[in-house]
Amino acid sequence: MKRIKKAVFPVGGLGTRFLPATKAIPKEMLPVVDRPLIQYGVEEARDSGIEEFIFVTGRNKTAIEDQFDTNFELQHTLASRGKTDALATLEQLRLEPGAVSYVRQMEPLGLGHAVWCARNLVGDEPFAVLLADDLILGDRPALAEMIDVYDQRGGNVIAVMDVATEHTSRYGIVDPGSDDGRVVQVNNLVEKPAPGDAPSTIAVVGRYVLQSEVFAFLSEKREGAGGEIQLTDALARLDSPFHGIRVSGTRFDCGTKAGFLEANLAYALARDDMRSEVFEALERLGISATFVQPEAS
Repeated sequence: MKRIKKAVFPVGGLGTRFLPATKAIPKEMLPVVDRPLIQYGVEEARDSGIEEFIFVTGRNKTAIEDQFDTNFELQHTLASRGKTDALATLEQLRLEPGAVSYVRQMEPLGLGHAVWCARNLVGDEPFAVLLADDLILGDRPALAEMIDVYDQRGGNVIAVMDVATEHTSRYGIVDPGSDDGRVVQVNNLVEKPAPGDAPSTIAVVGRYVLQSEVFAFLSEKREGAGGEIQLTDALARLDSPFHGIRVSGTRFDCGTKAGFLEANLAYALARDDMRSEVFEALERLGISATFVQPEAS
């Protein structure tokens, strides 16, 4: 069984929900505390053993490329001013030369199309897909937990969570087989079913470990929900073993404004250097809050 070494980051979306902020800035570069969204995904992948990082981009996404490049002028300025802590942070975030690749999606035809655009860079290896919109805050990287399941069972692995019945139309939904409460066998997937048509309330969230055979189905470019090429539809046709894992971290949907604000608050409260100041800011706004470390979900 081949090791998971490559990760695909679909970052070609327009980010229309966050206009006008995303008119000139990619939504993946919007900051959660002091890191852009995409940085969290890349760090999660790196900490899970990923060695090659493939970004599927679109127009006006050059800021993402700059984020993962070396800025000699900035480093020189920081060094000359004695900003050693800031320099150390930049060094920690640096990826190895040659570890980052970019490919253009050209047209916003859906998540499945974005993943298909990375086919030549992925080749015939198993690979991960991480969506920057989904932040997962936990003691261990969510992708590392998924790779553990892949190492044990092979095939394809997706991150899942339980949702309210009335919310099934927002997600890809699992038609489950055996389920031990953490790992569930995936018999089928349905993209955004109405509550009355959903086979379960187990929803797919933005992490995948996939076999390269998925590219053969994506290459057919079948339109699914919303007239887009849906990754879920291709996954539903795979023959290899398929499992979902309820990862232990807390997931934040940063594709919505409320979820993005919640993520900023949770990530700030999780930091020892910021917790007290955030509490004080909440009190000044007349909000009382008690911080509880996010529990496994």
